[in-house]
Amino acid sequence: MTGKTIEISGKQLTIMDTTLRDGEQTSGVSFSEGEKLSVAKVLLEDVKVDRIEIASARVSEGEFKGTQKVMRWAAQKGHLDKVEVLGFVDGKISLEWIAKAGGKVLNLLCKGSYKHVTEQLRKTPEEHVADIKEVINFADEMGISVNIYLEDWSNGMRNSKDYVHFMIAQLKDEKIERFMLPDTLGILDPDETYDFCREMIESFPDVEFDFHAHNDYDLAIANVFHAIKAGMRCVHTTVNGLGERAGNAPLSSVIATVKDHLKMKTNVKEGELNKVSKLVESFSGIRIPTNKPLIGEFVFTQCSGIHADGDTKNNLYFNELLPERFGRTRQYALGKTSGKANINKNLKALGIELDKASLKKVTDKIIELADQKETITSDELPYIVADVLENDFFEQKVKVVNYSVSYTMGLRPVANVSLEIADKIYEEYSDGDGQYDAFVKALRKIYERLDKQFPMLVDYVVTIPPGGKTSALVETVITWRNDHEFKTKGLHPDQNAAAILATIRMLNVIENEFDATKLEEFKNEE
Repeated sequence: MTGKTIEISGKQLTIMDTTLRDGEQTSGVSFSEGEKLSVAKVLLEDVKVDRIEIASARVSEGEFKGTQKVMRWAAQKGHLDKVEVLGFVDGKISLEWIAKAGGKVLNLLCKGSYKHVTEQLRKTPEEHVADIKEVINFADEMGISVNIYLEDWSNGMRNSKDYVHFMIAQLKDEKIERFMLPDTLGILDPDETYDFCREMIESFPDVEFDFHAHNDYDLAIANVFHAIKAGMRCVHTTVNGLGERAGNAPLSSVIATVKDHLKMKTNVKEGELNKVSKLVESFSGIRIPTNKPLIGEFVFTQCSGIHADGDTKNNLYFNELLPERFGRTRQYALGKTSGKANINKNLKALGIELDKASLKKVTDKIIELADQKETITSDELPYIVADVLENDFFEQKVKVVNYSVSYTMGLRPVANVSLEIADKIYEEYSDGDGQYDAFVKALRKIYERLDKQFPMLVDYVVTIPPGGKTSALVETVITWRNDHEFKTKGLHPDQNAAAILATIRMLNVIENEFDATKLEEFKNEE
């Protein structure tokens, strides 16, 4: 890197999140009107990002209605200046689309490389500048503020710097709020990012710049880091790193990096990052990798027994990324590397205390199950304890007497279920959108009759071993929520049967609460 590193500790960084525009360019992702509004509300009012980009003008009728819905809410809440829409150098067409939707900020997509302007637009740089100025004048007349995207800016800096300097020099005195510098094809490395960003800031000290990273080489966070070190005071993100091809810089990773490594300030509320990540995961249908920093399911889970042991000895395996900062909690995995320390922590969380001999038996059983590649959740520990120690203190209060589920082409799936609860038999029938849905609806009817709470299904994951064998065991892990979230698992060659096993296990989890008296009785028997 060239140039002098500037002092940034304690300085303020602005975040513009483009999940609802650039993130929606992820293959297969399309947010409904209600989903756009929900994400916009959470980003601006809970997470507290500074700006959001929510749409591209002229894309579709659905995009217009979604934009209009967000703009109406933003107008009521005083957020209109924080809500931006991508538009094009097309005279008044994009501007009229934005104005009709109620928007007040245009992010104008211009060409940031000589190759793009001459080969895609087939215009000279002078002609392109004239067209841009025309749009800016129209925007001024309509009361719409303008930011400029210099599309393909990174290639422009590599191959046609004179063109990039020409464009900014020609436009810097126009009514433009910010010049936004995208690494459109994700080609930059951290050294180039620093040098190119520093060159922009030193050449045009009176211009406000943003940096927009793409992750094609998995360098988006590193490039954002070096852009900020070079002097950028606004960077663009997406929730969960959504975006075209390999995606954009993830909001959560940017915030943690900025705070812990650059010691800068943002308005973002760290504790809300997990919530918005889960919301976007649900709406987008794009699952968060379990090992994705800060927001992945297992990133605050200690697997190694030695780590769990170290955590009890002055937090030897903690770093600055404490899960509580991000609305998370630390967990201890159950598997063949767990060891007694991991298992003890999970048992204590459930209120179960075992002597050394019993703990060893349970540990050995968990290692055996893990060797068979079974997923073991903390909610299954009571079953394992009861099984290993041959003790019935975890009573099976809910038993399936029998059930029937059926599907006939052209007719709705149906289920007939008979349960035994506290020595009484209850039977219900229901149809549903699928066989499992019909089964659950029948259960809900039974629980409504008993005036019992039935947890909400939060997530449903089916794992089928590779190899294509139709007889292979199917593992179904279902996440439930009542006053807290928990998981249960079913294992069976039939997917519906696996899901039903997981569901019955869930019913027994909520029916059984370990009380101190029963545990003491068990310990005394031992």
